[in-house]
Amino acid sequence: MASKHKIIIVTAPSGAGKTTIVRKLLSSMPVLEFSVSAATRAPRGNEQDGKDYYFMSPEAFQQKIEENAFAEYEMVYAGKYYGTLKSELQRIWDDGRVPMVDIDVKGALSIKEKYHGDALTVFIEPPSIDALRERLSERGTENQASIEERLGKAKYELSFAREFDYIVINEVLETAYQEVRSIIENFLNS
Repeated sequence: MASKHKIIIVTAPSGAGKTTIVRKLLSSMPVLEFSVSAATRAPRGNEQDGKDYYFMSPEAFQQKIEENAFAEYEMVYAGKYYGTLKSELQRIWDDGRVPMVDIDVKGALSIKEKYHGDALTVFIEPPSIDALRERLSERGTENQASIEERLGKAKYELSFAREFDYIVINEVLETAYQEVRSIIENFLNS
């Protein structure tokens, strides 16, 4: 049984394989539950409120900030806020499960600062910037300018990697997944 208030935070630059690893962890470790973030952007495609994000107006988000309702939040793009609601973490803890938080580098470090030893931070690192460029190109969803922008952000995010509890290099997906799973199991059993 997991500790009542532990949190797992996984972050990575875009294209490093974080989403795939997180999905595998969630499907193979029933004690983990995905922590749904709040966002002020509009839903995309088939995204559903309360499942993919808690979609809020900027005014409602600002009200939550004033109420100190966030474990962490930030303005990621001009006027576009994202955050982790304390009530979402509490909901998961009340279910006897452990929140799996999939957020950016700054948000991850902010939660670590608040929850200290109850928070485990794992940084998924690509084997190299060239490998990251190749993965982003293979997606076929980005133009060259967008890829270069993501690579620039990735270099910035990589500069924070040493501040995380663990760094896992995702060269071979299954190996990286097994390594992250082992780290999480050890943390939950400590």
